[in-house]
Amino acid sequence: MDTSLRKPWIVGVSGASGTPYAAAVLRGLLSAGEAVDLVVSRAARLTLLDETGHAFRDAHWREDLRTWLARGADGKDGQFDVPDADLADVRFWAAGDLAAGPSSGSYPVKGMLIVPASTACVAGVALGLSKDLLQRAASVTLKERRTLVVAVRETPLNGQTLKHLVTLDEAGAVVLPASPAFYAGARHIQDLVDFVAGRVLDAAAVPHQLYRRWEGELGSAASA
Repeated sequence: MDTSLRKPWIVGVSGASGTPYAAAVLRGLLSAGEAVDLVVSRAARLTLLDETGHAFRDAHWREDLRTWLARGADGKDGQFDVPDADLADVRFWAAGDLAAGPSSGSYPVKGMLIVPASTACVAGVALGLSKDLLQRAASVTLKERRTLVVAVRETPLNGQTLKHLVTLDEAGAVVLPASPAFYAGARHIQDLVDFVAGRVLDAAAVPHQLYRRWEGELGSAASA
């Protein structure tokens, strides 16, 4: 592989609840043949451990990523096949590494997807704090006018967070609340997770088949 041609999507995982959303987005990107640079915040590691029972360790990130991506939204391990070939073009950067590639605008990427995005992450990016690599990479994405999708996962939203989201929208980011829809004929929790992941990928113009699209036929979800 000619690494000089590599142009990945950065996927930032913050500490909000919703690690199955991140897993579904990552699987979608890899299935589409996209390269991925992964940043998992410190808070996200705690959430991942709480929601899945599995740790995410710097020294064993590839092994831990495989376990995470193989897990279904229903909590069952081994629900998805994660081939070595899919993980071959994933690069992991530690959240504390502010000298990492994604911290610079000269590092070639297609854009960044923050899934899920906590309100603390939203505030940090909106204010330009760059307290860790996730926030720094998001700030760089905005200044370089690249695609930034922020899948905020919180409810209810207070006024300050709403202001921060408006700031991100005005800066060019796509604010995408993790709000599943039901018109696609969801039957299982994975269907709801995949709908949100699919909308994230839609915002990034990455092709996928994660959900059934609306075709203007009322009642079609009931017969799906």
